[in-house]
Amino acid sequence: MHALLARLYPICRSITGDGVRQTLAVVGEYLPALVVHEVPSGTPALDWTVPVEWNIRDAWVKNAAGERVIDFRAHNLHVLQYSQPKHGWVTRQELEEHLFSLPDQPDLIPYRTSYYQPNWGFCLSHRQREQLLDEHYEIGIDSTLDEAGSLTYGELVLPGATEEEVLLSCHCCHPSLANDNLSGLVVAVGLARWLAREPRRYTYRFVFGPGTIGSIVWLSRNPAAVARIRHGLVLTLLGGPGQFTYKQSRRRTAEIDQAVALVLRDAGPPHEVRPWLPYGYDERQYGSPGFNLPVGCLSRTPFGEFPEYHTSADTPDFVRPAELAGSLALVQAVCAALEHNRIYRNLSPFGEPQLGRRGLYKGVGGGQEGADWQMALLWLLNLSDGSASLLAVAAQANLPLPLLHRAAHALEAAGLLAAVAAGG
Repeated sequence: MHALLARLYPICRSITGDGVRQTLAVVGEYLPALVVHEVPSGTPALDWTVPVEWNIRDAWVKNAAGERVIDFRAHNLHVLQYSQPKHGWVTRQELEEHLFSLPDQPDLIPYRTSYYQPNWGFCLSHRQREQLLDEHYEIGIDSTLDEAGSLTYGELVLPGATEEEVLLSCHCCHPSLANDNLSGLVVAVGLARWLAREPRRYTYRFVFGPGTIGSIVWLSRNPAAVARIRHGLVLTLLGGPGQFTYKQSRRRTAEIDQAVALVLRDAGPPHEVRPWLPYGYDERQYGSPGFNLPVGCLSRTPFGEFPEYHTSADTPDFVRPAELAGSLALVQAVCAALEHNRIYRNLSPFGEPQLGRRGLYKGVGGGQEGADWQMALLWLLNLSDGSASLLAVAAQANLPLPLLHRAAHALEAAGLLAAVAAGG
């Protein structure tokens, strides 16, 4: 995952353009079944319109001696995203109106965009900015804004035993930002490769698209798939330091909310579960009131809460392979929790059934050996009245979900439980 991230890092991505195509072409090497969609600029999408396609080849600011004092070739964060093409001489005062820097982080280049408002500009470290003392500068922005272009997104569907779907969504629109957005993308790739090898009850749909407009376009084009979504996660910021943070879906008590909370609880490390907020990543599009899909957002330290966020410090060195591996393991566990969740009915509900003669209970009483196993059996028998899912039992019993899953299979094999429905 980290090698893939390092390979994708130099590409100048945006919400449209060849950078997204290059990125998805590389992803397609890992996921051969990935389908790449092109949606023409000007296409209506809910309350939005697909924007013109933006591509950039070069951008610079030269001093009077002809030296590049700001150079897109040195770092693609140096140009304001969606800058209009421009060439000529400007005064220092005019240039200052189009410069973006961080006085509190003087050595870092900020990431700034102007997708929907015509503009041009450059981003640079504040130390660089303080050294711009000439009275005039030559600027060049070799970009195109093509009304005949398109928006590009990728989609991968892994069919399961049922048509009910789990949606995994990540954004692929940021240039040279490793934790935001590439960490979520490479974890999604790792998850898809793992799921492709596993038996699946659910159908899994992966969407790799530009932030905000990508999910809006996908929602507008896929009403049939939207109706089949039962659970979903937006994956982002999964490679930097910091504890896991889960933002609940708009429903707040959906099965995905229960599953992530239980997996985080059982995993043991510090974590935080936050309530729904109509701001953030694409979960706010999936959770808009007209759709109200059960889609939460999983990250480590959330956006805006670490100093490297949206700056040139968000490099592949900032993303740690161990954190990527831990994030993948967590998302795998969440998928396993969804796959295994069932609602059971106790087939011997009058009094406690004799477990010993069925080989499910220890032979000698009085000790604590196998206490968790015994409690798993007893909790399942007690709560399996045809309304409680395994997730609900795990939450009330404070027992690990995998243990309850094994206990449920044992009770089912002994004729004491019967599955009556999928979970949730």
